[in-house]
Amino acid sequence: MNIFRILGDLCHLSAIVILLLNIWKRQSCAGISGKSQILFAVVYTARYLDLFTSFVSEYNTVMKVIFIGVSYATVSSIYFKFKTTYDQNHDTFWIECLIFPAFALSLLISHDFTILEVLWTFSICLESVAILPQLFLVSTTGKADRIMLYYLFMLGSYRALYLLNWIYRYYFENHYDIIAVVAGVVQTAIYCGFFCLYITKGEFCVEGGNDKQMPFLLVRMCISIQLISTSVR
Repeated sequence: MNIFRILGDLCHLSAIVILLLNIWKRQSCAGISGKSQILFAVVYTARYLDLFTSFVSEYNTVMKVIFIGVSYATVSSIYFKFKTTYDQNHDTFWIECLIFPAFALSLLISHDFTILEVLWTFSICLESVAILPQLFLVSTTGKADRIMLYYLFMLGSYRALYLLNWIYRYYFENHYDIIAVVAGVVQTAIYCGFFCLYITKGEFCVEGGNDKQMPFLLVRMCISIQLISTSVR
């Protein structure tokens, strides 16, 4: 295990734990996309089913259990504990248009046609676009608090560090996985695009900050995806 993977895991863990703690601290899930959190719960469930079939290390096992547990705790908090604060009127992204194509693609590109391998590939494909409902919610409301910006930044950092992890493993361990690399590039590009537009084209309203406009291209991207999903509904 190399430093890039460890730092990536810490960024990832920091993002999801702080998001959950913030929900409980505020006693509210306002501004958080429940649909994105459902997608991430599906991702971790599909990816970590090998908990029951193989053992890699204590670190690996503990991280898998934490990711699954925190993801379901977050979903439960949004849809049950604090459901009265959930903004379902704006969290309207049709996630089926992400789930079904990701699963179909996994059937085509999976390295091995076994249940666990197909589900792993499915989780990789789905994770690359799982944040889109959250970005759509932000673009619709035009608002995000500082914790949400931190959450998005840490998730983006996690994927960028994992790309460095794959580069390291390619050069020093002669190992790489083209599916994970391509999906990681797509996911990192989404986060980078968001923050580049945030910095250069104008910003949305940040609670406790200044009121500025949401990046125009991000709005167009999210709305276009939503229109496509609605048209095939």
